[in-house]
Amino acid sequence: MAKILAFSGSGRKGSYNHSIVKCAAEGAIAQGAEVTVIDMSEFDMPIFNEDLEASEGMPEKAQAFKDLLMAHDGFLIASPEYNSGYSALLKNAIDWASRMQEGEKPLQAFKNKAAVIMAASPGGLGGIRGLVPLRMLLGNISMIVLPNQLAVSGVSKLVNDEGDVTDEKTVKGLHGLGKALADFLK
Repeated sequence: MAKILAFSGSGRKGSYNHSIVKCAAEGAIAQGAEVTVIDMSEFDMPIFNEDLEASEGMPEKAQAFKDLLMAHDGFLIASPEYNSGYSALLKNAIDWASRMQEGEKPLQAFKNKAAVIMAASPGGLGGIRGLVPLRMLLGNISMIVLPNQLAVSGVSKLVNDEGDVTDEKTVKGLHGLGKALADFLK
């Protein structure tokens, strides 16, 4: 059974990107995948710094995130777009998880694992500009990034107060992303 980790690059309460990645996870579950959805606000870690790493080692929350990555076959990743890029929270978490510990192979948490990326924004572009550099980053750390992606525009009108995506067309598209990843990992 494929094991998928679903997370967003947002730590904001009520994050639209967390809402869409949860919805995509439902599609993967429907295809028989085992999915773990995490909230990155629970993985608070300092900004990556080699001096900090040398003096204190891998921070506990960074190691916990990396352990989750290593225990899964693929990832559903949503990221808000900040100034035409992905979020600093996401980049920082990836930077920490990319650090090789004793007994590990380079990029062990990412190498040859598959990902599907998505974004959401209240604006008209839905975060699409941030997906281009995110796709490039993930490819550069030896991940297989499926061509399927989705940028959800006007998301504030598509999510209810409980954080569930309510628009039928959007739900169908997000479920399709989760299904595509689960199928690929089979």
